[in-house]
Amino acid sequence: MAAVLPSLVLALLCLLQAGAEVPVQPNFDTEKFAGTWHVSAAVSNCPVFLRMKDSMKSSVATISFTPEGHMTMEAVFPVQEECQKVKMQFQQSGQAGHYTSTEKQEKKDVRVVDTDYEHYAIVYTLRDGDQEHSTTLQLYTREHDMSPHLLQSFKELSHSMGLTEDMLAILPQSGE
Repeated sequence: MAAVLPSLVLALLCLLQAGAEVPVQPNFDTEKFAGTWHVSAAVSNCPVFLRMKDSMKSSVATISFTPEGHMTMEAVFPVQEECQKVKMQFQQSGQAGHYTSTEKQEKKDVRVVDTDYEHYAIVYTLRDGDQEHSTTLQLYTREHDMSPHLLQSFKELSHSMGLTEDMLAILPQSGE
């Protein structure tokens, strides 16, 4: 994992700086990706995220796929003293690892940019609403712990997307 991640980050940096479309994990395997993930870090230019990021805690997402290849995500978000459960459905967008949804005048484009399936995944989301557009990059981990090297690579990738350090939240465990 340690050897692959730096080369991936360099390749993504080149693609993003060239103005190319955000890539999707090559040969994405839904069976390996399905299961429980911790959202360990996130970076976003979304105004709501920026207002809340300092009080956010790690959430847990359980991901499954339909026979047609669509993705279902059930997430548990710690909110103050409670946990809020949310279920989201995303349609496969022509390629495994690339999904979309439309709700309440807002389109979401979700891409699994990189994963080793066992330890980490980097997930990109572009939200396109009537009044607001935002980019979010999330670092998923199978266990809540992440290596400093993984976090550094995640930061470098987020910077290549125009997301800055002040937009980053490293999410502590909630204890829930």
